Amino acid sequence: MFFHGIPLPYLRLQYPVLSPRQSAGKKSREQLNDRTHLIERFGLEPVHLLEYRRNDYTLQDCLEACFRFGDVVFAFRHVPLPIWQLSRHEIGVPALSLNRTRWIFTMRTEYRTELQAMFPAVPIFLLCEQKGKFCSFSKRVNE
Repeated sequence: MFFHGIPLPYLRLQYPVLSPRQSAGKKSREQLNDRTHLIERFGLEPVHLLEYRRNDYTLQDCLEACFRFGDVVFAFRHVPLPIWQLSRHEIGVPALSLNRTRWIFTMRTEYRTELQAMFPAVPIFLLCEQKGKFCSFSKRVNE
């Protein structure tokens, strides 16, 4: 599984295809330097995803890291080629169609209606954090 966190306002702008090119002007100095490095290395700035690996990089690890980048986390079973290994647990792809989404996670209950309208067939999980671990309020919100 592969995970990507994004703030809802950026999701609204980029829906239905995630591409770093659409948000290049809204980056910090550090992000712009990273973008330049990636363009020099790969010829483009890829969409970053975290890769789940049982007993190495868990669902908890993926969710924690993704929620640092955004309040909506998308999970994908497969991602399109080409794939670049950016770091030990991070991969990159040129662009990512959200119609490939397997699950959606958020901790923001007020996002429920909007996410359901955008992704009516995708299970959406409302999470809370208890003692440093993510827990689901319910099995899924769009049953």
